[in-house]
Order: sequence, then C-alpha cells, then structure tokens
Amino acid sequence: MNSSQFEIFLSTSPGLEDLLLQEVKEASFSNPKVTPGGVTVSGGWEDVWRANLYLRGASKVLARIGEFRAFHLAQLDKRARKFPWGETLTDGSKVKVEVSTNKKSKIYHAGAAEERIERAIFEEFGAEIVDSKQDADIVIKTRIDRNNVILSVNTSGQGLHKRGYKQAMGKAPLRETMAALCLRGCGFKGDEPVLDPMCGSGTFLIEAAEISAGLLPGRSRSFAFEKLATYDAEKVDNLKATKPNLDIKHHFYGSDRNVKVIEFANENAARAGVAPYCTFSPKPLTALERPDGPPGLVIVNPPYGARVGKKKDLFALYNSFGQVMQEKFQGWRVGMVTSDTNLAQATQLPWRPTDAPINHGGLRVKLFQTEALK
Repeated sequence: MNSSQFEIFLSTSPGLEDLLLQEVKEASFSNPKVTPGGVTVSGGWEDVWRANLYLRGASKVLARIGEFRAFHLAQLDKRARKFPWGETLTDGSKVKVEVSTNKKSKIYHAGAAEERIERAIFEEFGAEIVDSKQDADIVIKTRIDRNNVILSVNTSGQGLHKRGYKQAMGKAPLRETMAALCLRGCGFKGDEPVLDPMCGSGTFLIEAAEISAGLLPGRSRSFAFEKLATYDAEKVDNLKATKPNLDIKHHFYGSDRNVKVIEFANENAARAGVAPYCTFSPKPLTALERPDGPPGLVIVNPPYGARVGKKKDLFALYNSFGQVMQEKFQGWRVGMVTSDTNLAQATQLPWRPTDAPINHGGLRVKLFQTEALK
C-alpha cells in the first residue's frame, strides 16, 4: 500500500457533500466523487497528508488499506490474521477497531467482528488493543458490506474541526469545518470583508481571515497519521511550508451582546494568528453599524430555539436583524444558518431558494442566502 494508489474517503456533515466536492476539486485531488457523508478521491499517502493539512471542509480523512471476503467469523479471523498490518501500523501503537455491518452480509454481529479483528491484530502483530473508553492512537474503521470486509484507517485522529486555536467557546458553537463550507456556499473566496453580528467565539470570522491569509487549517495540530508506518516527517514538513499572505486589504468584524464570548473570540483569533485582521466588540444587534469600505458578506448563526433560548422569543430578534440589514447594509450579501424556515422568513430578507438541509449536531439546518441587498 505504501506506494500504490488507494481510495481516500473525506467525510463531512450530510448536506455539505457538494460544497466539499468543490473544495476537493480546487485542491486538485484525483477522481473526486460525492458519496453519502463525504467525497471519495484516489491517491497515495502524500494525498492523505495533504487532505488533512489543507482541506477546510473535511471532518476526517479515512485511507483504505485493504479488503477481503469473509462469510463467517472463523473466516474473518483467519483472513484478519493474514492481513499485512505491519505495512500500516507501528510497534507500540494503541489500536481500536470499529465495525459497521448490515443484513446484506453473513456476518451481522459488529461486536463479534470487532473482537476477532482486534485479537488478530494483537496476536499476529502485537499492537496494544484499547477499549471504547480509552483513547486510541489508531482507529481501524471496518465496513462489512455484501460479505466484503473493507478496512480503512482514520488518519486524522480527532475531528479536523479541531484546528488547535479554539480553547474557549460559547453556547452551541458552530464547527470550523461547517463554517468554512458555509462561507464557500456564500461565495466567499477570501477577497472581501466579512461581518458576523452574533459572532460567539468568532468561528466564521477566524475561518474567513485564515482563508484570506492562506493559512493551512491543519498547521497547528497533530494527526493520527503521524503514528503510522507510512509517515514521512520530512515530506509532511514540506507540505506545511506554504507562505501565508499577510498583506490582507480587508477586515473581519464580529460583535455579540455577550461580553464574555467577545473575550473568547479575541483570544481564539490571537491563537490562530489572525488577530490583526479581526475586530470583535460587545454590542447588541440594534447598535450595529456598517463598516467603512467596500461591501462584503454578513454571515450569522443565530439561536434557533431548539438549541439556545425559546423559539417564540426569537422572532423579534430575527426581525430586528432583517431590519438592520435592509437599512444599513445595501450592497452586502447575507448568509444565515438556521433550523427554522419561519424564523428565517421573519427577517423579511429576500432569500434565494435553499439547498438540501445540513446535519448539524442532531438538527437539520439550512444555509439561507441573499444576493447583494438593494
């Protein structure tokens, strides 16, 4: 597997696959195809490293390391023992196996399959097997479908939304990966100002500033692929060695009525290295003013009611937001993430038709957008 091409699965929240596909194509990965819950590409280990370091919208990167047929547990055990684990795993790794199966396969008990594969890895290769309550260095994702046992390794470790800078956050935070794809969905390319009047801990604005500066999303964190036998530290360092554009001509503005989360936003922006390009200020929506300079994008993730606050109390907030946009932000586009179409309509903004709903923490939300306001 070290030198060959194999399938790489880039996961994302259901509903965001097409936006991730756009990003993957722009990053020149081979044979990108949408599949439920993500995008598949073809590549080698350098593509795995690049996907983890470069892609803003992917949640995790899974590398397919092999597959075999198995019709019963004894056959699964035998073939798992013959599998070349040493091509992927290193001595001393803490390993966990996660199995998903279905009624289309003779092996339908996921727990029994996990136990057989883990025992094979331990007895044949010597890796330490950890239980579900412990953190593993390496997670082997196993999918049994139509009696095919498909083995992949989670090369990311923790979800890729964990960029390494957000140590403080408010209620109902938006994941960085979703924020990046919503910015993309609103047509943001890094060449205009962005404003978020309910910014919380600053996720939208920090992502926008990083995009403008050309900062790699994975530059400040570690990955599970660093524990694999295929890891080449020198090549990964070369992939990280991109020069950011620190001559940004536009600015990013965040406000929130919660003074504490404004502190969080400033701290997070400083850790991300984009504080010079961001201004966060504690103010209510009614005090919002249009920034000087050219128009850009207003993007907001307001409370939905199902998650924060009571829905019946939110109609006035959404209506006030719409009034401020109409009165002060002519020429600006507006993007809004919410789970409730009635709340979105309470803004009385001229929303475009929405795309498919997005799975967000157990809720189904939509990205509402306007053209430039007149």
